[in-house]
Amino acid sequence: MAHIDLGLDEREYPGITGPLKFRPETAAHLNALAEALLHAPHPTFPAGERELIAAYVSGLNECTFCHTSHAAFAAEQINGGMSLVSAACADPDDAPLSDRMRALLVIAASVQRGGRQVTLAQADAARASGATDLEIHDTVLIAAAFCMFNRYVDGLGTVLPDDPSVYAHRARTIAAQGYL
Repeated sequence: MAHIDLGLDEREYPGITGPLKFRPETAAHLNALAEALLHAPHPTFPAGERELIAAYVSGLNECTFCHTSHAAFAAEQINGGMSLVSAACADPDDAPLSDRMRALLVIAASVQRGGRQVTLAQADAARASGATDLEIHDTVLIAAAFCMFNRYVDGLGTVLPDDPSVYAHRARTIAAQGYL
């Protein structure tokens, strides 16, 4: 049971969907942010990789709903599927990732610990591995946004779906239609 009365059946609206339904005037902005960061066309940064960053940061924050959701969303859109996503979230150094993606996950983990944990050396290493400044920027913003989203979901004590297949079904919808 959520920490506040959302006025709805929480099993029907698990995780972030309940609070978004509760406050549609803020939901519109939060969904627009998720759309811009994770789904909107990007010149060099595929949606599956952006979703992987969201899943990774959510895992570091121990936000089960967001981690599981965005892992499914990433798996739906990234070569290697869930086995790659699971490996990357467990240990990016041992996962079959590009050096670029591994360097971006280092930056994301630093943001998760605190914005000032990101170093010029990390940005330089990401650039040396092929990341663009736009990708570094977006990695920092995705990681920061997911620290907020994770705290929103967990701070309200939202419930998890009863049926784990909800994540895979929602992943297909997100991949096809986005967050709006």
